[in-house]
Formats: sequence, structure tokens, C-alpha cells
Amino acid sequence: MAPNFQRLADLNRRAFLCRAGATVGTAALASLLNPSLLRGAAAAASGNKWPGVVQPLHHAPKARRIIQLYMSGGPSQLETFDFKPKLREMDGQPMPESITRGQPSALLQVAPRLTCLGPQWAFQRVGRSGQEISEIFPKLQTVADELCIIRSMRTEAINHDPAHSYINTGSLIGGRPAFGSWVNYGLGSESEDFPGFVVLTSLGKYTPVQPISARHWHSGFLPGRFQGIELRSKGEPVFYAQNPPGVSNGQQRDLVSTVRELNQLQAARVDDPEIATRIAQYELAFRMQAALPGLMDVSNEVRGVFTLYGCQPGDGSFASNCLLARRLAERGVRFIQLYHREWDHHTTIKESIASSAAEVDQGMAALIKDLKRLDMLKDTLVVWNGEFGRSPMAQDKGRDHHQQGFSVWLAGGGVRPGVTHGATDELGYHAVKDVVHVNDLHATILHLLGIDHRRLTFTHQGRDFRLTDVKGEVVRRILA
Repeated sequence: MAPNFQRLADLNRRAFLCRAGATVGTAALASLLNPSLLRGAAAAASGNKWPGVVQPLHHAPKARRIIQLYMSGGPSQLETFDFKPKLREMDGQPMPESITRGQPSALLQVAPRLTCLGPQWAFQRVGRSGQEISEIFPKLQTVADELCIIRSMRTEAINHDPAHSYINTGSLIGGRPAFGSWVNYGLGSESEDFPGFVVLTSLGKYTPVQPISARHWHSGFLPGRFQGIELRSKGEPVFYAQNPPGVSNGQQRDLVSTVRELNQLQAARVDDPEIATRIAQYELAFRMQAALPGLMDVSNEVRGVFTLYGCQPGDGSFASNCLLARRLAERGVRFIQLYHREWDHHTTIKESIASSAAEVDQGMAALIKDLKRLDMLKDTLVVWNGEFGRSPMAQDKGRDHHQQGFSVWLAGGGVRPGVTHGATDELGYHAVKDVVHVNDLHATILHLLGIDHRRLTFTHQGRDFRLTDVKGEVVRRILA
């Protein structure tokens, strides 16, 4: 017998859910349609309004959210966090062939003679911890005791696009879910009014600028509702978020409700998780219409905050995005990713990297201080990274891409403050002590969120996939 769609349309929401069946798909749909259903014991225990698949958590978490400061283009570790006196001594001399033989580098293919390029800026030991940080980061030096610097990172790619893919998705293969999507899928969102995964971008003055792609924050084979949503950092954060002229909120609500009912009818006929995504995204968009003005209205900020960040809110700068990231974190956004596109320094690295550093230094130091002021740093993990580092060999007056050893830092969220982990060799080519692979970094961050990276999986095409694939070890020595 053909289904009576008119009768279904006449049912109220609760009756529809009762008659739609008890499958996993309809149960998930029910939770999307009725937020009150999520406020049961499990949701209350986790603090989530939209809990993910890891319920309960695999172990007690130290962090509730991630703010990732992504220096797109590959910042040089040798001018930022990994000072090499021996490299400075050998400036202009041939790079020992014993170090470079058989190594992946574009320079090895085109340069008849590889020469050492010494660090272009001085470093200082700062803070009670004596962390060694470049002078190009004077503001960041003031929060050195909050930083956990890892000097022994390695990745699998030497070109920008696959390297972006690897550090964002754990795979060189395109189409895999982004890190933020995995976190959103595993933990869910603490916010009803904003996506669980938000992306902000800023553009520096240095050119050329390497492109970034929306696939770096895509959900891949996870349901579409877990993908990152880009908010514009200047002007309206989302196009067409406001009602068009002549349309009231009530009329908009009627439209969204009608579309939801049509989608419900389709969901009753076919088992397609993307229908649930469509319903959830319509509802989220409607709630965001009301919430976005409050996010962007900074009139309630305490005195001195804009001076602390050194920005005019909404000016599109990295510093403004740092302030916006803190406000998103306060509103329950789980994963916030800030790209600053200005770090591909193949030539004139001394001047270029100083310019790039000046554009991010105050904002990231202010973010750490502000989170600490609000007592949020203890459960907010701040991660600073690029897709790879730069070579100790000269390329003109700059540096080429480098994957064998580079630096990142973390702060808050359960990591040990004021420590330096790992080391590269005396010329800064190879990570040689306490090596941390990108998969290890991902495993460690998931661990801080209360997730065992080996148990966060999704079945796709007959195989259980995970962010760390078949690799990854938690770096326990950096845990607080």
C-alpha cells in the first residue's frame, strides 16, 4: 500500500518520530529535531548540548575545546623556536652531504651546491622556564611559561597541498575528514547556536601567498553536518544570514518549519543520513541568525581588551580573529581553526618572517592571556603549527620546504607549561630526539579531549577509518 503522505504531514513532530521507526537513523534524526531530547543524563554529564559518538568519554579529559593557530605556508623553525648556533657558525659553507644524501628536498634536485643559511634572528631565554624563543616574537615571549614547545616534529609531505592535507586529515589522500570534523563527530558541540567546527582566515602582507582549500576543513566521508563552517573575518560573518527586506522572523520560522516537514517526509521513505544533516543545518542556520549579532557585538568587552589584542574588531586581521575565536569558545564551539596565510618564505626570509611574525605575535599572546584571565586556558588547548618547516640550506636568501624536523607549540588544555620537548640535530635538519610525528600529535590532542584515538572510528567502504589511520602514539611526556 502506498504511504499516506497527507496523513503523515498532519502528524505533529512527536507523533512522526514515534511512527518513523526505531532505527539508528531515525533515532539520530530525533535528536537533531528536538534539542530537548539531548538534555538527558548523558548530555548533562558531559556538558554537551549535542553529544557525539564517544559517550561516555574513554577517559577523563583535560581539554574541552581546541583553538588552532595555523601558520599557512610553513614557518621556519630556525627563525622562531629552534635556535642552531652551529648552523650560524657554518653560514655560507657547504651543507655536509652526509646529512642531505638521499633526503627529500626540491633543492637537492636543482641546486649544484647546497649551502648553510644561519639563523637570521637572535633568540632569548625568557620566562622563569628559560624557554628559547626568537626575538621576532616579543609579545609571545611574555607568555613563554605557558608554552609547550615541540622541536622534533615530522610529517610525510614536502609540498604545500599534500602537507596541508596530512596535518589537517592525517592522510596524504584527499577526501578524508578534517581533524576538526573528527573532533566534532566524536564529542559533539556544546553550542546550539553555532557550528561545532568553525574556520577563520586572515591574509598577511607578504606575497606570494599559498592557497588554502575548503577541503582542508571538509567532513570527508563523515556526515556533512560535521564539516567546518567558514566565517568571514571582515564584514558580515555569513552572507545572507539576515532576513531579506519584507520577511519577518516569524515568516522565516514558518519557511524553515515547512522545509523541515518536507525533509521529514523524505526521511520516512529513505534511510539517508544526509537528510538529517539537511534538517540540522536549516535549524542551525535559523538559530545563527539570532546569535550572530551577539557574537559580533563587542560592546560588552571589558576595558582594555582591544588594546591587549591590538586590533579593531572585525578588521579582518589575525588579531581580530583571535578575539573572535575566544568569543566563539565562550559560546561552546568545539574546534576553532585560524589560518594566517603568509609564511612561504623562499626568498629574503629575514625581512619576510619578521613581517609575518609581527602580524600574529600580539594576537596569539593576547589570546593566551585572555583565556587565562577568564579561567578558560585550563580547558582550552591552543595549538600553533604550519604544514611543515623550512630547510637549513639556503634558497637564494630564503629557505625551501622541510619535513624532517620542525617546531610547533601548545598551551593550556592539559599540556605541561614552560617545557621544550624533543630536538633536531645541530644543523636543524633531522628530528633526532623524542621525535613527534603528525599522527602522534593528533593522538595526543585527542587524548587530551578524553578520546582514545584508536577507538574513534568510522566505517567507510567496508573499513574502519580513524584520524591516525594505523599509526600514532600519545606523547605522554608533554602531558601535565
